Amino acid sequence: MTNAFNSIAQGLQEAIDFTEGKKVEAKIHRAPEVNVVEIRRNLGLTQMEFASKLCISVSTLRHWERGDRNPQGPALALLNVVAKEPKAVMRALG
Repeated sequence: MTNAFNSIAQGLQEAIDFTEGKKVEAKIHRAPEVNVVEIRRNLGLTQMEFASKLCISVSTLRHWERGDRNPQGPALALLNVVAKEPKAVMRALG
């Protein structure tokens, strides 16, 4: 039990240090940022078509495209896959 507690405590401290801008030993994984407008245009889709394919609101898409907001988490991961393998993703999404 002590090992589990120590591991959790270390992870929590690393997370706190990271959010405070301190250097941490933990591995940090981030998906690269994407150009949403470029991805959509390369697919030849309208905003409505692209939003529908990705199951997001047109409003969300517009915010991403204007740069008001940035895709996060699973949405960012999916957009990275679409950028690299657009045909495969579009086939999979129907």
